[in-house]
Amino acid sequence: MHHRIAYLGIALSIMLVGCADSDDTAVSQESAVQAPAVNIAEPADRIVYAPAGVEMVLQQVGPHSYYVQGAAGVATDNEGFISNAGFVVTDAGVVVIDALGTPSLAVRLRELIASVTDQPVVRVIATHYHADHIYGLQVFKDEGAEIWAPGGAHVYLDSPQAAERLEERRFSLDPWVTEQTRLVAPDKVITANSSFTLGGVAFRIDLLGAAHSDEDMSLFVVPDKVLYSGDIIFEGRVPYVGDANTRQWLAALTAMQTDGLAALVPGHGPAATDPAGAVTATRDYVAYLRQVMGAAVERLQDFDSAYQAADWSRFEKLPAFEAANRRNAYQVYLSMEAEALAGG
Repeated sequence: MHHRIAYLGIALSIMLVGCADSDDTAVSQESAVQAPAVNIAEPADRIVYAPAGVEMVLQQVGPHSYYVQGAAGVATDNEGFISNAGFVVTDAGVVVIDALGTPSLAVRLRELIASVTDQPVVRVIATHYHADHIYGLQVFKDEGAEIWAPGGAHVYLDSPQAAERLEERRFSLDPWVTEQTRLVAPDKVITANSSFTLGGVAFRIDLLGAAHSDEDMSLFVVPDKVLYSGDIIFEGRVPYVGDANTRQWLAALTAMQTDGLAALVPGHGPAATDPAGAVTATRDYVAYLRQVMGAAVERLQDFDSAYQAADWSRFEKLPAFEAANRRNAYQVYLSMEAEALAGG
């Protein structure tokens, strides 16, 4: 069975996007710039994607707001469906938040959107550029959607790791990531906190700095009081640290305001009906990593003995602990060594 990529003709999508402009309060020149040209492959015509075989359940968290939840696993588990994506339905089109880890998953998400509304997807907000959130972008881009992302997207796209990761995923996630899967650059780069209105729905974008990724941002749906946090928050599971700047990550979590939220949709894990608790849980984990590994670095203790001596009991029953915790701790150990050498 083949999944079709376009749910509406391109001409109709363009017409509806054009109509939406009159109802779309643009982001100021100071907060958004057109993205520079990068060497990204052109889209192929009428791509047919391998069908995703995993279950994807649509959950509604506000009058306009929805999300799907990936499994708590490593990047290639569950056909790559290990992260969350969301969307917001307005009278002038749909805003998607993140695009999942394969084009096939994005096609499945697009089908779920079509089950709710016949509006086109006019905008995708990429909270950050990590593979499990961006490989589905081409599905929405080919429909005519505009991609918005923080400036760190180009740090990622210009790095050798981006091409290397895509090549690896073409092997480890075949047939859902293939030679037809391409990196999609943002159409608009967000450079400061900003807001916009589309179809009568107000949105706020907050830049969070280089924390979990090269640069992170969140999207707040004002009338629904729903926050899509991206990977600044991992709910109900051990976070993935990777090469994160954990000092900046802690600062972002400390500054994050949760008062009055109806729901917080994290980058991974279920939507949090206790947003303050979700922020605290992620913050406590990152803080503990820094505390334990920082103390080891300060007393010149080797990583293995420091890891074995640490008390992980608060976290060891969480999903993804076995897969992620030791790697997270080692990355923090190395980064705190670098902070110490730099006098930080």
